[in-house]
Amino acid sequence: MPQPHTESAPAATAGRTRPAARTWVVILAACAGQFLVVLDVSVVNVALPSMRADLGLSSLGLQWVLNAYSIAFAGFMLLGGRAADLFGRKRMFLAGLGLFTAASVAGGLATEGWQLLAARAVQGLGAAVLAPATLTIVTGAVPPGPARTRAIATWSAVGAGGGAAGGLVGGLLTDLLSWRWVLLINVPVGVLVMAGAALWITESRAEGGRRLDLPGAVLATGGLGAVAYGIVQTEETGWGAPDTLLPLLGGAALLAAFVAVEARTAAPLMPLKVFRSRAVTAANASMLVNGSASFAMWFFMTVYAQGVLGYSPLEAGVALVPSSISVIVGSKLAPRLMRTTGARNLAVLGTLIGATGFAWQSQMDAHGAYATTILGPGILMMLGMGLAITPLASLATSGAAPGDAGLVSGLVNTSRTMGGALGLAVLSTVAAARTGGGTGPEALTAGYALAFRTGAGVLLAGAVLMLLWLPRRTEP
Repeated sequence: MPQPHTESAPAATAGRTRPAARTWVVILAACAGQFLVVLDVSVVNVALPSMRADLGLSSLGLQWVLNAYSIAFAGFMLLGGRAADLFGRKRMFLAGLGLFTAASVAGGLATEGWQLLAARAVQGLGAAVLAPATLTIVTGAVPPGPARTRAIATWSAVGAGGGAAGGLVGGLLTDLLSWRWVLLINVPVGVLVMAGAALWITESRAEGGRRLDLPGAVLATGGLGAVAYGIVQTEETGWGAPDTLLPLLGGAALLAAFVAVEARTAAPLMPLKVFRSRAVTAANASMLVNGSASFAMWFFMTVYAQGVLGYSPLEAGVALVPSSISVIVGSKLAPRLMRTTGARNLAVLGTLIGATGFAWQSQMDAHGAYATTILGPGILMMLGMGLAITPLASLATSGAAPGDAGLVSGLVNTSRTMGGALGLAVLSTVAAARTGGGTGPEALTAGYALAFRTGAGVLLAGAVLMLLWLPRRTEP
């Protein structure tokens, strides 16, 4: 059995000696894992009515089909990232993907509502182990420089495409087969990716043999999970209810205790020195802000197309295909543009383009034409987000020590996920306040329009944040 290499063998050397074809097979395997993880955040949305009819789920139960995955995903992400550093990136990739695939089988075969919810929570746990390893494998496959930037662009494009494709894939599978295939489709893909990863990915881990910081792991997981739970509770109870405030405040207290413990632990789960890197800190803050708008965009565009314009699930998914393509195009254009503009300037430019699309979308009406209320603004929003994701991911990973690569990758994914959950909760509250309980097309459209207008403001603030905080040059 080949022995795992450690970070003492520089990634640059590995990148030069590995054949180019094998390098891209490794990158594609890692990206396929990321695609599945992000896809399952949104793919079940259009299948929820069928799940409710088949399993007798209540409205609260339907909400938890989404929340069980999101909370487990966000809560265990940092732990998954550090586990990849300590126990091996390939090993954690395979373990996470195996758990994710097995949970997909259980969810697809569920006969009771609680079985589906449990399967979704285990899926989220598997995703939290898998996702940080995907970015670390990508960045470790090639040396720093343009080749790594292109690899990160591929990872960004595939991840963004997974979120964007959720509505289309879910609509197709639900309409043509059944809701169960929204989950079961992960099985053949997961098995194929596991086989490729086992053959082609080389093991790597941080040298030094440090033990996992168990107190830090418990506090970080509990804190992030509680905050995520509090955020999703806002959709049902509002921001001022005890059911929302208690987990939010409790999670914040746990995270504060986590910081205190990490400052005194010899081998911490998250070395606080990571945040001394301006690139890591600023890029993750920017990722959180951008994620808060872009994740919500898919939700509001889908419910607007179906609930106001009368599209079927499949029609709504097809209507958003151009937006899905544009985020991939933006991610793939980013490496070329970064050479002339720089990572910071491109991230700012992409965010401003996205804000322009959000402002355009906020002019929507209840009888809008497809070209002006979905196609045009959707392309602009997602092109901008695609242009911003790659430079932010590059900056976030550039300032990390080799032994912290998995942790920083987990931090990137945590920032995006928590930003998305927070943004959807806040913008949903904004939309509901504007709607005022109305359920007619005009009332719903007014609420969605205000949500997009608020999202545009958030992105403008994010662009200013990036301009002032992101480093002009990538840190070595």
